[in-house]
Amino acid sequence: MTEPRFSIITINYNDQLGLQKTIESVISQTYTGIEFIVVDGDSSDGSKGIIDQYSSQINKWVSEKDKGIYHAMNKGIKMATGDYLLFLNSGDSLIDLEVVTAVSNSMTDNKDLYYGDIYFKREDKTTKETFPENLTFDFFYYNNLSHQATFIKRTLFDDLFLYNESYKIAADWEFFIYAICKANASYRHLPIYITLYDGTGISSNEKNKEIITKEREMTIDKYFPAFKDDYDKISILRQRRFKQFLSIKENRTAWEILKILMKIILLFIPSKKQND
Repeated sequence: MTEPRFSIITINYNDQLGLQKTIESVISQTYTGIEFIVVDGDSSDGSKGIIDQYSSQINKWVSEKDKGIYHAMNKGIKMATGDYLLFLNSGDSLIDLEVVTAVSNSMTDNKDLYYGDIYFKREDKTTKETFPENLTFDFFYYNNLSHQATFIKRTLFDDLFLYNESYKIAADWEFFIYAICKANASYRHLPIYITLYDGTGISSNEKNKEIITKEREMTIDKYFPAFKDDYDKISILRQRRFKQFLSIKENRTAWEILKILMKIILLFIPSKKQND
């Protein structure tokens, strides 16, 4: 496989400091095959001045009003000419100067998606987040790939669809679960920390969980109606009490004690008489 050309797309709205951090992390990469695209939503906080400052190192940019996050991301897709796209939103940054080179060197089998790991930066701490080698329907119930660390083949958007602009938060989740679980897109996990992810964004806000849940349910109804009951059952399996039960079952001594207690309890529960 020849060295791929990457389109790194950054969307921004009124995040001047975050935008500058993101731009500097991209333009400092040693890998030369990068097309850098900035889509700004007509910011009023000085972001346009930052774009002007680095305009000679940004391949394409636009600053105009948009209809939301996914409308802006779709603009970037339409502008992109790279083999693979990476969405690095304002405030996010690539982990070091060589990381895109490391990703390119690992792309040896022409998959539709390559995804790596991230450092998740919250206000009070930074944690590592790794993703599984195998992606399942169960994984996507509560999780998602980080689009800040996922390189998506440009033609996959042509073959499937662009991001759902009617969604506020979960359109990238919809794209990933459809691509992996419905369209059987090929993928491979890269054991590389790619991005320092800014965890103060809209999708990380606890207040938006209700919106995320609603949009995910709409996706299940639309693309996976036959699995709706399974989706609900997974919810039960994720509950704390069921997890505690499984934890006890894995401990042989605790499991034997639980079985004895259950037998004692059953002795005091009157059995129903069967009808003749």
